[in-house]
Amino acid sequence: MFDDDHSLFAAMRAGARGYLLKGTEGEETVRAIHVVSSGEAIFSPAIARRLMQYFEAPRPAVPPQAFPELTEREREILTLISQGYTNTAIAEKLVLSPKTVCNHVSNIFSKLQVATRAQAIMRARDAGFDQG
Repeated sequence: MFDDDHSLFAAMRAGARGYLLKGTEGEETVRAIHVVSSGEAIFSPAIARRLMQYFEAPRPAVPPQAFPELTEREREILTLISQGYTNTAIAEKLVLSPKTVCNHVSNIFSKLQVATRAQAIMRARDAGFDQG
């Protein structure tokens, strides 16, 4: 796999129980497959060190969440709207139907009391919403 935090943590969030870097020898790859198939986890030494450093690092206090009335999915879609994605692009990126995305966008507009994407983006920025 790739040697960057984004790829590593995306894999972990998706439920990966192992992570090896590209270039791992065949014997080590086969061993990793057996380990994971038996219910254990395995990470290459460099990845294990990064995970340990990540969890050992002090965490800043969590700031209050902007727009607590939005669901996690609505927050994700608002982030993508703020990044300039169209509904079609959001649907493709999140593997949702365009109709589902349209429903989420409508709910976001209603909860933020706005009528347009531009207004939603401005409300998000004014509230300090993390736009990724």
